[in-house]
Amino acid sequence: MGWMDQVSSLLQQYAASGTGTASSDAGDHFDKVAQVAPQGAIADGLAAAFRSDKTAPFGQMLAQLFSQSNGTQQAGMLNQLIAAAGPSVLQQAMSGASGGTLGGALSAMLAPQPGAGQANVTPAQAQQVLPQQVQQLAAQVEKSNPSVIDAMSQFYAQHPEVVKSLGAGALSIALAKIAQGQGRT
Repeated sequence: MGWMDQVSSLLQQYAASGTGTASSDAGDHFDKVAQVAPQGAIADGLAAAFRSDKTAPFGQMLAQLFSQSNGTQQAGMLNQLIAAAGPSVLQQAMSGASGGTLGGALSAMLAPQPGAGQANVTPAQAQQVLPQQVQQLAAQVEKSNPSVIDAMSQFYAQHPEVVKSLGAGALSIALAKIAQGQGRT
């Protein structure tokens, strides 16, 4: 029995709407699907929710996920976000008018460690970052590198317990996308 066979009846209600009409049971349904579906299918669903005009902007959703993540998850997400930003966006965030406290936080996190190669955000550093700073950086990165949505979707597909914090609307959209991509393994 394939994973779709295990959750097909549950996903039918989301496939029927096509756009993921919000269900009050979406959190429980997402849990069940996330337990059996491949991470790629979950990532596709998350990307659809991040890109939807029926959900909050990407930066706001990512900030929400960040605030619900543990320090290790926060560090992993920030490292991927910073990698997707590229040098010009990071420079703009650190020194531009939009930098502010975000610029100071990025400067401190990205300071090279003695004897280390590329700087990496540690869990302790990540816990000092405010969700509003993540929202600001994510919005800037998305403008210059829209594929950051796919990277963040893949990252959070590994942490479905955190994704539930996005709420029924976003989860319903994710489940509708998963239902549409039934053949993916």
